[in-house]
Amino acid sequence: MTKRNLKSPVIYETKYNVQTASQLNTQISETYATDDTKRVLLTEFPTVYVINDPINSKKSQYTVYVGETNDIQRRTLQHLDADPAKRDDFFNFKNSKNVSMFVIGHEHFNKSMTLDIENRLMQYLSSVPAVYHLNNRRHNDQNRYYDSDEFNSLFDLIWKKLGKQNEDLFPARKIIESSAIFKASPFNKLTSEQLLAKSKVIDKINKALFVQKDKNLAEGQLILVEGNAGSGKTVLMSNIFYDLVHEDQISAKEQKEDKKSERLSVAMIVNQNEQLKVYEEISQKLFDKDEQVQVAKPITFINKVKPSKKVDIALIDEAHLLLTQRNQAYAKYGKNMLEDILKRAKVVMAVYDPAQVLSIASVLEDEKFADLERKAGKENIIYLKNQMRIDASQATIDWLRNLIDNGIINKIPQDSKYQIKVFKTPEEMQKAIEKKNKDQKNGISRMVATFDWEYSGGKTQPPENQKYWEVSEGDWHMPWNYEINKRDKYESKHRAHRTVKYSNQSWAEKDYTIAEIGSTYTVQGFDLNYVGVELGPSVKYRNGRIIHDPAESSNSKATQKRDSTKSYADVLLKNEFNVLMTRGVHGLYIHAVDPELQKALERASEKV
Repeated sequence: MTKRNLKSPVIYETKYNVQTASQLNTQISETYATDDTKRVLLTEFPTVYVINDPINSKKSQYTVYVGETNDIQRRTLQHLDADPAKRDDFFNFKNSKNVSMFVIGHEHFNKSMTLDIENRLMQYLSSVPAVYHLNNRRHNDQNRYYDSDEFNSLFDLIWKKLGKQNEDLFPARKIIESSAIFKASPFNKLTSEQLLAKSKVIDKINKALFVQKDKNLAEGQLILVEGNAGSGKTVLMSNIFYDLVHEDQISAKEQKEDKKSERLSVAMIVNQNEQLKVYEEISQKLFDKDEQVQVAKPITFINKVKPSKKVDIALIDEAHLLLTQRNQAYAKYGKNMLEDILKRAKVVMAVYDPAQVLSIASVLEDEKFADLERKAGKENIIYLKNQMRIDASQATIDWLRNLIDNGIINKIPQDSKYQIKVFKTPEEMQKAIEKKNKDQKNGISRMVATFDWEYSGGKTQPPENQKYWEVSEGDWHMPWNYEINKRDKYESKHRAHRTVKYSNQSWAEKDYTIAEIGSTYTVQGFDLNYVGVELGPSVKYRNGRIIHDPAESSNSKATQKRDSTKSYADVLLKNEFNVLMTRGVHGLYIHAVDPELQKALERASEKV
C-alpha cells in the first residue's frame, strides 16, 4: 500500500479543559457539519490523541501525553475528572491554562493500528528537543495485523500534517531520526530475538528478586547479555530500563506480607560520557521525579550506594568499559567495578562485548572472563547474534568481518544497500562525508580516525604551530573531537556549522562536529549514516594481512603494559579498528595512511 492509496488523516485541535471536554463531540460535529465522514472518524472510530502543555513558551518546551481510545469524549473527561487525583501529570494538565489536544482519526484505524500509532508517536516525541517531558507509562508496539503494511505510510501522513499545525512539537522526521535518543529509544520495536532476550531477562529478574529473595546473597545475581557491535544491545537495555522503572514488578500475589505494590529502585550505569547523556535524557524526559531511578557513571554509583542498602536492579550498558584493575581515580573504592556494583545491587544485568574493550584498565583476561561467565551461570547468559546496525547484504557483512577479525582484504562486494568506498586522499573523503551529511534523510555522517595522532584534553594546549590537537596527513588536517568548542568559543570559521547550543547532545549530534574528527571514545555505541574512517599509521598491511602496530599509536590506554609486564596492545588496537569500521549504517568510506594498506584497499575496490 502506498501513500497515494491512503486518505489524509483527520486532525482536530481543541483546548484541553473540563468545559471543552464535556462538549467535545458537539464541537466536533459543528466543525464538520458538512463532512459527516470526518465527524464519524473522530467520534465513533478509534482515535489517537496528543495532549500538550507549553510549559515554557520562550524556550518552546512542552509536557506531552499520548493516548488512544475508542471514545475520545469519555476518555478526555476521565483524564480531567478521576485521573488528577491519582496522577500528578493529569493534575498538572488540569490546572494549567494553555493545554491543548490534537485528536487524530483515520478511516483505517482499528485497535492494533491506533496502539502502533500511539507507540510511534511516543518514540518520535520523546526525541523532539521541544518535548521536556513525556508522561506515558507503557509501550504497545504490535505485531502483524490486517492493515499493518499501511502503518509506515499512514504515520508519515499523520506526522507531516501535525507538523503543519505545530512545527516545534512535530518537526521534520529527519531531524529526529538522526538523534542518539531516537536510536536508543525504549519505544523502538524489538526484533523477535530481542523480545525473547527481554522475556528471559525479566523472568530472571523476577525469579531473583521474589522467588529467591530469602537467600540475601552478599553479591547480587548477575545476568549477562553478550553481543557484537550493532546487535541491538542498547535498544534492548533501554526498553528493559523503561519497563522496570514504570512497571510494578511486585504484585500483591507475590508480596504476601504487603499487599500494596511498590516500585523497584533501578540504576542505569554506563562508563561512557556520550552514552551517559542519552540515558540522562531518557530519564529526564520519561521518568517522574518520585521514581527511584539513578543514571550514573560507575564511580558515582559505587560512591553513593552502600552495600548495606542495595538497589533492586543495576543495569550496566557497555560493561566492557568498566575498570578491572586498580586505577588512580578509583583506587579508594576498589579495583574491579563490576564486583563493586554486584555488592550494591540485588540483581545486575550487564551487556558485554569483548571485541569492544578499548583500554588496558578494562581488560578481562581469559580466565577472568571465564570466571565472570561462571558467576552468572549458563542459564543467566543471553546471546544476541543478529546484526542490526549495518544495512547491508550478507556478502558485505562477511567482507567486513573478514577484514576486521582476520585482517584479510577481499574484493569489495557490490551492494545496492551499502556503499564501501576507498578514497585516494583524506580531503576527498572529508568532502564526500560533508556532502552525505547535508542530506540527513538517513541520519548524521561524520569523520573518525584511529587514535594515532597526539591529543591531550583538559587545559593542555596544542603544539605551538597548531590551533588544535588534530589529525593530519600532508597538508590536510582536522581538529580532534571537542576541539572546536573548546578552542574557538564561537569565534572561528566554524561558526557556520553551529546553529544552536547543544549542551546535552552527544558529540556526533552537534552540528559543528562535521568539521571535527571523532575517536572511539566519542562514537562507541552510536550509529552514523555514513562514516569516513581515517586509518592512521598503526594500521598496516604486511604479508597479505592487516596488522596493528602499537609503536605508531598515540592511544596510551591501549598500548601501555598492564602491571608493567603484560601487553594487550594487539587486541585493544584491533578492537579500536572494529569499533570505527562498524559505525556506518549505510556506508563506509576509508583512507589509509600506510601506503601498502591503501594500495591493497584500492585494489579491492577495483571493478572486475
